[in-house]
Amino acid sequence: MTRSRRARIGRLAVRRLLFGVPLVLVVSLAAFALAAASPFDPLEAYLGGAGDGYTEAEREVLRHALGFDQSWIGAWWQWITGAVTGDFGYSRAYHEPVAQVLTERLGWTALLGAAGSVVAVVLACALGVTAGLRAGGLADRVISAVAVVLQAVPPFIVALGAVLLFAVTLRLFPTSGLTDPGEPITAASAARHLVLPALVLGVSQVPWLALGLREAITGAANSDAVRGAHARGLPRRVVHSGHILPMASAPFFALIGGRLPELLVGATVVETVFAWPGLGDATVDSARALDFPLLAIVTVLTVGLVLLGNLAADAAAIAVDPRIEADG
Repeated sequence: MTRSRRARIGRLAVRRLLFGVPLVLVVSLAAFALAAASPFDPLEAYLGGAGDGYTEAEREVLRHALGFDQSWIGAWWQWITGAVTGDFGYSRAYHEPVAQVLTERLGWTALLGAAGSVVAVVLACALGVTAGLRAGGLADRVISAVAVVLQAVPPFIVALGAVLLFAVTLRLFPTSGLTDPGEPITAASAARHLVLPALVLGVSQVPWLALGLREAITGAANSDAVRGAHARGLPRRVVHSGHILPMASAPFFALIGGRLPELLVGATVVETVFAWPGLGDATVDSARALDFPLLAIVTVLTVGLVLLGNLAADAAAIAVDPRIEADG
């Protein structure tokens, strides 16, 4: 990579950072505001089924002790000032500090997300390139039709179908958790249990990525630059590898970055179905229990992931196509 491209990527990263910090603050503020507007009572969620055993006076004392009577702006300020020092508050859903919840679960979500992303990108590249370079042919029609049908299927249906086929019928992979019941967690057991949820998560993202790459390739194939390359008599292989695919890679990278929120949503569903101990399951639990500190940090991490994904996608596009001027 040339020095000029590295400098452009560096300037892009600085601009995104200056934009991202206030955006994260606004998103965290909005999370507390929306939580405060919820019709659910956080004290009832905290007490669960034991709520009927408390008098109204005891409820008020407990509400004050837990900080539930605090204004949402005050709760947000207390959370944000603590977060600056690394104190993200206390999770009422898990009865432990939020930092500990993140320590226990963030790594497993990152592992599942990375594995699912690899599956999605590899399959999408193979299918999208095949369909795009053979536009209008049998392979293109079959791949496009399957992708359109698959993108309409909810991820939990894909997950249940995968469990039925690979776990129940073929008995190739386990159905849930990190290891077999009663067995210690090892790298081998975690990898074996990772295969099915990673495959489901990746497959759920393939349709949009494959169709997007197919459209980018067909658009590049019809460009004046490619027509000129054909007119100069360049071999088809050279035109494909030196002109069409580099031109199509930039919008494909942008599409990958834009699909990160969907990847996180899919991870939430997949983790719930496969009992994978990640942040997706914690997100559901925090929403049910109105666990504002945990819900806020998960929301902030989601926004940060999207910003980093878009930055990585734009940086990769600049690296492969010098004509691109990201962010103007």
